Amino acid sequence: MNLPPKVTDRAFERLAEIGADVQGQALRIAVEGGGCSGFQYEIKLDTPAEDDLVLEGHGQKVVVDSISLPFLTGAVIDFSEELIGARFVIDNPNASSSCGCGTSFSM
Repeated sequence: MNLPPKVTDRAFERLAEIGADVQGQALRIAVEGGGCSGFQYEIKLDTPAEDDLVLEGHGQKVVVDSISLPFLTGAVIDFSEELIGARFVIDNPNASSSCGCGTSFSM
């Protein structure tokens, strides 16, 4: 059975801080071909679509389209604040390798 991705409280709280829900938007996590390792994540605010998986928490939504979903089985979507900057990050157990930029991976 494929486990849907999980979203941490910290990621939902960050979405609340930027007021995504007020704008009727959700955080979209998509996987597309390209990047330095074969696949890359696209992370952006977007309007939920009909065939999206919607993950909800703290009144916020994170959406994943049906094509990207298999690549994100069991992944954890988090928000990280480091010296180099704050960003949404994905801990993906399906990725066999990733690159330093944190947005590209291979399976």
